[in-house]
Amino acid sequence: MMQGKQVLVTGAAGFIGSHLVHQLVAEGASVKAFIRYNSTNTRGFLDQLPADVQQEIEVIKGDLRDPHGVHRAVKGTDTVFHLGALIAIPYSYQHPTDVVQTNVIGTLNVAQAVLELGIPRLIHTSTSEVYGSARYVPMDETHPLQGQSPYSASKIGADKIIESFYCSYSLPVVTVRPFNAYGPRQSMRAVIPTIINQALHQPEIALGNLTATRDFTFVEDTARAFICAASHEAAIGQTINAGSGAEISIGELAQKIKHIIGRDIPVRLASERVRPEKSEVDRLFSDSSKAAALIGWQPSISLSQGLERTIAWMKDHPELYRPNEYVV
Repeated sequence: MMQGKQVLVTGAAGFIGSHLVHQLVAEGASVKAFIRYNSTNTRGFLDQLPADVQQEIEVIKGDLRDPHGVHRAVKGTDTVFHLGALIAIPYSYQHPTDVVQTNVIGTLNVAQAVLELGIPRLIHTSTSEVYGSARYVPMDETHPLQGQSPYSASKIGADKIIESFYCSYSLPVVTVRPFNAYGPRQSMRAVIPTIINQALHQPEIALGNLTATRDFTFVEDTARAFICAASHEAAIGQTINAGSGAEISIGELAQKIKHIIGRDIPVRLASERVRPEKSEVDRLFSDSSKAAALIGWQPSISLSQGLERTIAWMKDHPELYRPNEYVV
């Protein structure tokens, strides 16, 4: 679907972004990877891609808040996949200004560059967090938006910027709204690698809210949803959920991971990991039937299969994780 395309991926150094870059290279796209500059010259999760894949990528370092840098990166592309964002919810409690500036102003800069340069397609990344706690399930794209954290509010703002550019300027954009992606390379900012790491190395598993439910989607399926969205004209102007269509509580998830690993250790509630009461999203459970009908996307990796692959990868890369640290 992407053979011969000139594409830009913002947030390419991130978890989903790096998997998307890998799939785009495999499909024969010419990939520019926009990543946030750092003085150590590291390239995030791109550094963990196979060497032959890395050689096919043009890495551009900058900041989404710089409109001139974004404009230069966007120029000459056929498709822009905008995944760049600050995503950690606990971090957004501590640094809401940083999160809002990056996620809202950064998205505005991308949208303006795509519009001014006449780029044929923009794929914008939303998040299931914009829905907040489920008012009904399964949650389709018409579910109300609820800004229960500074992060979710920033993504609602970004989504509305994109919506306004489609309505006002006919921006050729598709918004993909992933539910909880997981898989190899994910950091301990997320719950699944946190559970796996503790289950492998610690005498107990310490977590926040154990009764909250989430809809987990294997990251390779999530990345494929972006490519499908970029390949269907009917998707322009639409918001499309990308979730597994199943839910599991965090407590049940911990038990499932323990069973796969084969360690019967206790799971306890850690108060320092519990989010403010009104900010906690208690339930996420997707209706992704629109993705199937509109762009031909359905998840293909079950939770059990995905967890086994993620556990195997983390066993092979213990140097990338610190088992006793709570990552914000």
